Amino acid sequence: MPGALTVQPEARPALVRALSSTGTAVGEGVPTGPPGAADRTVPGRLAATMGAEGAEVQHPELGSLVAAVPADEDARATALSAVAAVDDEAVRLRSAVKARDGFFTTYCISPYSRYLARWCARRGLTPNQVTTASLLTALVAAGCAATGTRGGYVAAGLLLLFSFVLDCTDGQLARYSLQYSTMGAWLDATFDRAKEYAYYAGLALGAARGGDDVWALALGAMVLQSCRHVIDFSFNEANHDAVANSSPTAALSDKLDSVGWTVWLRRMIVLPIGERWAMIAVLTALTTPRIVFYALLVGCAFAACYTTAGRLLRSLTRKARRTDRAAQALADLADSGPLAQFVAARGPRIPGAWSAPVVAVVGAGALIAAALQQPFGSRQMIAAAVFYAICSGIAVAGPLKGALDWLVPPVFRAAEYCTILALAARSDIDGALPAAFGLVSAVAYHHYDTVYRIRGGTGAPPQWLVRTIGGHEGRTLVVTVLAAVFTGASGFTVALTALAVAVALVALVESIRFWVSSGAPAVHDEGEPA
Repeated sequence: MPGALTVQPEARPALVRALSSTGTAVGEGVPTGPPGAADRTVPGRLAATMGAEGAEVQHPELGSLVAAVPADEDARATALSAVAAVDDEAVRLRSAVKARDGFFTTYCISPYSRYLARWCARRGLTPNQVTTASLLTALVAAGCAATGTRGGYVAAGLLLLFSFVLDCTDGQLARYSLQYSTMGAWLDATFDRAKEYAYYAGLALGAARGGDDVWALALGAMVLQSCRHVIDFSFNEANHDAVANSSPTAALSDKLDSVGWTVWLRRMIVLPIGERWAMIAVLTALTTPRIVFYALLVGCAFAACYTTAGRLLRSLTRKARRTDRAAQALADLADSGPLAQFVAARGPRIPGAWSAPVVAVVGAGALIAAALQQPFGSRQMIAAAVFYAICSGIAVAGPLKGALDWLVPPVFRAAEYCTILALAARSDIDGALPAAFGLVSAVAYHHYDTVYRIRGGTGAPPQWLVRTIGGHEGRTLVVTVLAAVFTGASGFTVALTALAVAVALVALVESIRFWVSSGAPAVHDEGEPA
């Protein structure tokens, strides 16, 4: 914007250098920056100088707004006239809607949810209240689905859609009324996951009332969705500040962006939250929970393959050097516990650009294969879990700066979640799958909380928390030991439930304490095209 300049903390040294180099020139009226630059103000010249030195300078589009630095009375009168011609209310309503969103949200929700946001603002409602209302609506929808009746399923689908309308409204209300808060960002980020996974549980309960056990499908859908998200998070963090962050794949994506219909198609293919919830709601009302989960698993699996293939191509074709910050973010996302940390410090280091993801895949593959093939309660599962812990430590022994090292956290998530799913499904013990669903929910919350902290710029959760809940390899080993020890009618279920409650209490209490007392923003987004 003409005459306005703001910098992030990491850009302050560049600003100081720009002030030093341009101060004298500006005072003497000597032109600085590229010839013919439109912004001749002091901030504009500073921005041009910083850009010439390699700083990333962004120029936000004003859209319908007017900003000018008039040099005389005629220019001032012209600027005032242009400002007066702007319809502030219309601009506020348009600005309330995110510029980049999914097809369903853009064309089926936002055209009227923005007016709902204005209605809420005029009645003094806050974004946090709307966010809470969205959560309560989704929980009621889950309760309706849990009845197992056709009327309950229809009501559940309608309520889930209305919950999504409120979910869009809270952000639009925040932008419309300029009511931003750390608590609001955290609530919006975490409640989306709570709503969706609670609805999965409601569908599973409703199916059980009708004599159909779909808990394994519900847990599989949650595992797949969580792994999809961590793939997105890991890739974005690995390349957040990479040098020479370009590739032929990225260039192709940029070209496709110029063709309008391909943009919407690629946004829909990744099945973002709007399209996903719409599909779930419609299928809940018209079909059965089993069909809902089949469609969800197929759709999310296709989306995961599409996005992962795009990220692999970008990683293999770009020439980039990962920074220390990116390597630390991946190490934090790995969620390594005491066992993996001990192996990383004392064990061997395998050289090679692809050694970390390869070792991680070997350990995870051996663990999941054992969970699927070994009899429930087999001592071989414990050996497989120990082997996995050793591989996990070796994988994170060095800095995660390789081209494919962003795969390490997703591989760890898949290993832990799939092992819990496989053991519970093959135990044939009543209540084991619902208990496993609760355990994965608690662990996934901890992992999402880690992501939001890193993206908010505050770093990972404290080490005492990671050590207390064992890290991914420690929890996996504990679950395999529990499966070997408690092979009775209800022992394994009780043990999983107790572990889920313990992890949930520790992670949730620390998370609430952090976000209530912290000034860090919680950044939340999903559905980026590959």
